[in-house]
Amino acid sequence: MMKKLAAMTCVLSMALSGMAMADSVTIGVFEPASGDNGAGGKQEVLGMQYANTVQPTVEIDGKEYDVVLNIVDNESSTDKATSAATAAAEGASVVLGSYGSAVSIAAGDIFKSAGIGAIGVTCTNPQVTEGNDNYFRICFLDPFQGTVLANYANEAIGAKKAYVLTKLGDDYSAGLGHYFSAAFKDLGGEVIEETFPPETADFTSYITTAKNEGVDVIMAPTSTEAAQLIIEAASTQGVTVPLLAGDTWDSNVILSAAEGKDIEVFVTTFYQEGADEKFDTGIKEYINGDSTALANNGGDDTIAAVSAMGYDAYFVALECLKNAGSTAPADVLAAIPATTYDGVTGHIEFGENGDAVRSEAVVKKANNETGEWEFVATQGVSK
Repeated sequence: MMKKLAAMTCVLSMALSGMAMADSVTIGVFEPASGDNGAGGKQEVLGMQYANTVQPTVEIDGKEYDVVLNIVDNESSTDKATSAATAAAEGASVVLGSYGSAVSIAAGDIFKSAGIGAIGVTCTNPQVTEGNDNYFRICFLDPFQGTVLANYANEAIGAKKAYVLTKLGDDYSAGLGHYFSAAFKDLGGEVIEETFPPETADFTSYITTAKNEGVDVIMAPTSTEAAQLIIEAASTQGVTVPLLAGDTWDSNVILSAAEGKDIEVFVTTFYQEGADEKFDTGIKEYINGDSTALANNGGDDTIAAVSAMGYDAYFVALECLKNAGSTAPADVLAAIPATTYDGVTGHIEFGENGDAVRSEAVVKKANNETGEWEFVATQGVSK
């Protein structure tokens, strides 16, 4: 009898072991969970995590795999980017990220040396993919976004003079500011440009300069941390001209900063809540049903565009795996260029330099009474 029990225990142990050793495929996630871009990074990852609950498995060459996310915090730091990228790529078939162009640029050679494909989600600076056949992205680029913002300022706001404030040493901030300025000047506008150093906590003098110059619009492509201080300084000084920014300002952090203030905030971004009802309902239920997810989304269920982009990026990665018919990084890398996907943020395909083919951006405005984003327009570039 004891021998029979032992045999049964052995069989059960082997079965359980087999269950534990189910085939899996790993997607590396190279994103900030701390530092200047931590708030946005958490929201971007949130979209991937939700997508993983929607479809936790993928069939590759007739075999089903559990999908595992290997999430690594790059701390919003170019100094930490290489070690974080190495950790994210370890054992992965493909990597997603990052929120923040500077860390993406810094990690590029790591992914290239590892022979693994990286798919940027919202890193918009052109340098991310330039000269790197391993880096792709699903977002529009800053030359496009900057031109869209300039066109909106000129056409919708009627601005003739702009104040552009960027962060010194920040590739995203400097890049988007540059492209906006160039496009605005091409439209006949005048630009006043200033930079602020890292760790700046008081933006009073910068806002004073903008007021004294008599500008029609203030363009400030910065992190959400700096954005809150800029909004506060502008409100305190009674600024009446609109504040413009790119995708980094598309956050409930900005909504909270602007709420109750007599100030206008416009952003260009990737997604507007309400564009896909099924996605909106599902991710809100996910956020509200998990205390960590709720905290990572800033304490409410407002849908950030970066979450929608993170969601789409996850499914793009699954399509790449299916198209590759393999989990080998080299095979997945080879499959990325021809992969297409229709996501909640629109049709996704890769064009020149591995960049996404995008022709429009969403423009929305902060409603300072309701604390919500209002859809304004879908804006392209004037011919």
